[in-house]
Amino acid sequence: MSQRDYLDELIPGFTPLLAIKEASRCLLCHDAPCSRSCPAETDPGKFIRSVYFRNFKGAAETIRENNALGAVCARVCPTEKLCQHGCSRSGIDKPIDIARLQRFVTDFERQTQMQIYQPGRKDKGKVAIVGAGPAGLQASVTLCNLGYDVTVFEKTAQPGGWLRHGIPEFRLPQSVLDAEIARITEMGVTIRCGCEIGNTVTLEALKAEYRAVLLTVGLSKGMSLPLFNDAGTAEIAVDFLKRARGKAGGISVPQSALVIGGGDVAMDVASTLKILGCESVTCVAREELAEFPASEKEFTTTQALGVSIIDGFTPTAVDGNKVTFRHVRLPGELSLTAEKIILAVGQHAGLEAFSGIRVQRNTVDTQHYQTAVPGLFAAGDIVQGDKTVVYAVKTGKEAAQAIHHYLEEASSC
Repeated sequence: MSQRDYLDELIPGFTPLLAIKEASRCLLCHDAPCSRSCPAETDPGKFIRSVYFRNFKGAAETIRENNALGAVCARVCPTEKLCQHGCSRSGIDKPIDIARLQRFVTDFERQTQMQIYQPGRKDKGKVAIVGAGPAGLQASVTLCNLGYDVTVFEKTAQPGGWLRHGIPEFRLPQSVLDAEIARITEMGVTIRCGCEIGNTVTLEALKAEYRAVLLTVGLSKGMSLPLFNDAGTAEIAVDFLKRARGKAGGISVPQSALVIGGGDVAMDVASTLKILGCESVTCVAREELAEFPASEKEFTTTQALGVSIIDGFTPTAVDGNKVTFRHVRLPGELSLTAEKIILAVGQHAGLEAFSGIRVQRNTVDTQHYQTAVPGLFAAGDIVQGDKTVVYAVKTGKEAAQAIHHYLEEASSC
């Protein structure tokens, strides 16, 4: 495989005929359980019904009314744990492939240049959002639709957060993300890149200028393990994925690699290594298969690429390129040697610039998304809950509504 493979989506999309055929399997449930199982309330039951009746435009409108990142979620959402898990068709044969139907609809929307979102009114005052990841982008759309003048402050050179800097292009092409963001800015949302809170602008300055501030900074910093502090061959997964994405896959890879971790980030690292030509990739996770944190789609795709996945082992010693593991439950050790070691053992946020907020274990304390600081809210990966894109969309929508109610009450006093 090669750099070109890195830029091509691994999973093919539906043709119109295949999309209609898949939608025709839907049982057209009343009060569809798939819709009730979507954290972002994208309403797959409704948009699948539209596809079934060849109303692709109506399907796109349903998705966009509920999810500003519908094309992204179609590619990266763990649907087998959510909407597809709730699909009634599962009791007959297999669930509807909701993700690929959603991808087909949003691709149709882009190819036909549909304009579903309209410019916002901006008559309710200004709101600032810190972080242009999925939670911040969704919140900006919800607030814009409610009539607010929204400015998003992003510390990096381009918006998107982990969507742009971490998820490989073979899962999420840059063109798809760029189209999602263009749609948002065309509504009238302002995105200011290269603005780091505490450096370019202070939080106090934002609070003075804007009616409310929403923090949606992501878990952009990778974690390590003390064992590997002196291991020169070890690299943090977040840094590796940023490097690969930043150069569109144009990086050199070793002949053998050892990935430590069992989540989606670990699977992305292992898949990227394989696609870019690494001959031997082994992924070792402390979780056993029954409780594996990676989504089924990521896990099976990584396996299909030829990655060896070993479950139930945790590292105990490092000697140069050699790592020794012990089983978490059973007696036994395992030693593996590789040219490159990559650690995918968790991430954390940089919250040092946000004084006054209470943080416990990398999570900001909130009540209905409001922090202890008046007018300051938080959403996305830094609040309690799942750390998935679809859950970030959910929290972005709900935090925007919380800001709206807060400001409406403030105006009525």
